[in-house]
Amino acid sequence: MSEIRILVVEDDPLIAADIEQCLNNIDFHVSGVAYDAEEAQAQLQSNTPDAVILDVNLGEGKDGIDIATVIHQQYHLPFIYLTSYADRSTIDRAKKTFPSGYVVKPFDEKDLLTSLEIALYNHAQRHTASQPQLSAVL
Repeated sequence: MSEIRILVVEDDPLIAADIEQCLNNIDFHVSGVAYDAEEAQAQLQSNTPDAVILDVNLGEGKDGIDIATVIHQQYHLPFIYLTSYADRSTIDRAKKTFPSGYVVKPFDEKDLLTSLEIALYNHAQRHTASQPQLSAVL
């Protein structure tokens, strides 16, 4: 099995390092860490991952929900939110981006593992279902 590459988008370097450590412990590979929206978009273009973990609040400028919109429309990658924001208005904004999951901080390795595994599995199933069957083409 090939290594599953995860982009982490988190503005707090300590939390980003914690997420990276958790992902390494559960056998995922961190393809990159982006601390803001611009860096996230650059990483998506130059080093496209298999999935993305997004914080909602990224400080000034665009937030994680803005990045999620780009991921959904342009990259068609599974992504999960990992955030401390669980208020109704944030959830209402987030769900319109069609996330594969929403994990509220604080988190642990089991939270990341289960959310990523389900997100990746569902994405693979949708992708397989959208491909024409060879026998149907012949």
